[in-house]
Amino acid sequence: MRLKEAREQVDLTGTEAAESIGVTQNYLSNIEHGRRKIAEEKLTTLIGTYLLDADEAGELVELRKASDGRGWWARYSGLFAPELLRYFGFEHGAEEVRSYESGAISGLLQTEDYARAIHAGDRANLRGSEIERRVEARLRRQRRMSGADPLRATVVMTEGSLRQQVGGADVLAEQLEHLLDLIDRFADTLEVRIIPFTAGSYGAMGGSTFHLLTFPSARLGRLAWQETVTSLGLIDTEVRVHQYCLSFAEALERSVDRTESEALIRTVLQSLR
Repeated sequence: MRLKEAREQVDLTGTEAAESIGVTQNYLSNIEHGRRKIAEEKLTTLIGTYLLDADEAGELVELRKASDGRGWWARYSGLFAPELLRYFGFEHGAEEVRSYESGAISGLLQTEDYARAIHAGDRANLRGSEIERRVEARLRRQRRMSGADPLRATVVMTEGSLRQQVGGADVLAEQLEHLLDLIDRFADTLEVRIIPFTAGSYGAMGGSTFHLLTFPSARLGRLAWQETVTSLGLIDTEVRVHQYCLSFAEALERSVDRTESEALIRTVLQSLR
């Protein structure tokens, strides 16, 4: 992202910048979108091409060195698509996530049994042998919710997410109890809001799950992530990310407040006992 920003500041096209370091425009695009790591000597050349000062150059060199480290998600490279692994990395480094869930409990808030039932239900796309490792990865992601620098999360879910009996009534009851515990335990960093069946229509209604990520550095733009039945992907263009932000704000408006959301979760839980 920093390299793309620097290129645009000197008014170079991707093709022109790529030619300066002897690579294709597609190769440079992959670097700018985080899909490929830039070689040290090519970074040095770009620093000169982009007329960067010593401080900026030093920061970029340090960022490149830091990218030599492997995140926890690297061990799952044979299991998940590269784009999803990129999302795990962005989520791990994010400061805040805002999520809209239309049919299930958010992955960051799921119990092990609920997560297992979610994956087991996708027989059309998953092999049974993959399920346990996918559950393991989902639970690993959840560590970001705690610790010295916890992820701030606002999760908007529909009432249908609370009532869909994923794994059966017992699994769902355990999940809702866990959700209430998380709301209490992470009161300062987690907000769960429910859109009741009585709410009016809104733009995201019936749409797919999406997440919005923001980062500690103001130099990093917001990102969106969308999931559908057959596709998923990161969205980094500011116009499209802004559209998702507007949709999230509208969904949040349709939800009841924190106290009423917790009461609704308890009501559904009581109906399962």
